[in-house]
Amino acid sequence: MTDCKPAKTPAENTLTLRKATDTDNIDTNFPYRQAIGSLIYLMTGTRPDISWIVSKLSQFLEKPIKSHVAAVKRVLRYIKATKSYSLTFTPTNGALLGFTDSDWGGDCDDRRSTTGYLFNLRGTPISWKSRKQPTVALSSSEAEYMAIAEGTKEALYLRQLCSSLGMPQSNPTNIHVDNQSAIALTKDTASKHSRTKHIDIRFHFVRQQTAISYVHVDTKSNLADLLTKPLGRFAHYNQTHELQLERAC
Repeated sequence: MTDCKPAKTPAENTLTLRKATDTDNIDTNFPYRQAIGSLIYLMTGTRPDISWIVSKLSQFLEKPIKSHVAAVKRVLRYIKATKSYSLTFTPTNGALLGFTDSDWGGDCDDRRSTTGYLFNLRGTPISWKSRKQPTVALSSSEAEYMAIAEGTKEALYLRQLCSSLGMPQSNPTNIHVDNQSAIALTKDTASKHSRTKHIDIRFHFVRQQTAISYVHVDTKSNLADLLTKPLGRFAHYNQTHELQLERAC
């Protein structure tokens, strides 16, 4: 892929990937596992912009087919175009800022949703994750609520980490969510609602957190949107710009 044609985004915004069926031919020539391993290393270190597609492609390690290999090559083409990108930190008050999002029922095989969360410090991401949710959500609000729970756990850890590094967070950490119904579920008054009785109890701990505040934000301004679905060229560029993921040279 050294001489490949650069790509503007890591994945087509209409991309749909499915598991291999009995009639599909498994691609044994392409080093799929090695490629995914290298991309995971890059994603974990400095490139939140490829988190969704790499997390998605890692689900097909056992039986990669031609469409999976083509998607990996598309990511490598994007890396070719953005290999000089780096995270840029700027002076701020040092407050943590979080974003969570989900893509309801985005998996075509089992209809499970994707959780995405991202936390900024000094205007730049320091923690991010994109992963498939453990259970099927019955509504978009429930999927968002599950994403909030995962983001809250990470926020509590990061607050402790900042305190140990001499940067105590005196104010509650704001987590931005683009779903008003999911924010309503974080309130104690929602605990008796009939529509929430089926939700796993492990997600309800968010209602007891006083160090975390949940704030509504427009979808276009939700930086975690990049971690739950493929975006178009302009939306992807705007998100990476807001993440301060910029050319180093």
